[in-house]
Amino acid sequence: MARVVNLPGLGKWFRLAACLGAMAFLAIPSMQAVAGVDLPKLEHGKGDKCVDDEDYIRRHHPDLLKHHRDETMRKGIRTTKYSLKKCVECHAGSKTGSVASSRQDFCVACHSYAGVKLDCWDCHATKPGKPPVKQAVQPAQPVVSPLMPSNGGSQ
Repeated sequence: MARVVNLPGLGKWFRLAACLGAMAFLAIPSMQAVAGVDLPKLEHGKGDKCVDDEDYIRRHHPDLLKHHRDETMRKGIRTTKYSLKKCVECHAGSKTGSVASSRQDFCVACHSYAGVKLDCWDCHATKPGKPPVKQAVQPAQPVVSPLMPSNGGSQ
């Protein structure tokens, strides 16, 4: 039979070692800092301040925009606090008048730095006051199943 050795105080040392390891891991600089990559230089928004804390918005804007989209599209609730249209109106660049026309524009600069693909502009306008991009609606193709008769009717 195996004998279990009970060493008093070992749990405390294990927790201390785990805490020290976690602190050492968090002290390691990010890959961008190690590589010497500069943070994107962004033009300041046109308003006095952002709709929420800037660090919070940087971190959570995808979730906020998706939630706003769902509230608007699925429930019909329209608000302006986290609206993509308001973001575009405030952050459109002074040179291009857009948030996504050049690599220096607000959205493209950050998303290029982070390596994140932007698909918002497949449907939404990148410039304030411009209509959104019209997507051609394709007619639905009939579903063909090997179990259905090929003439479309009953046999």
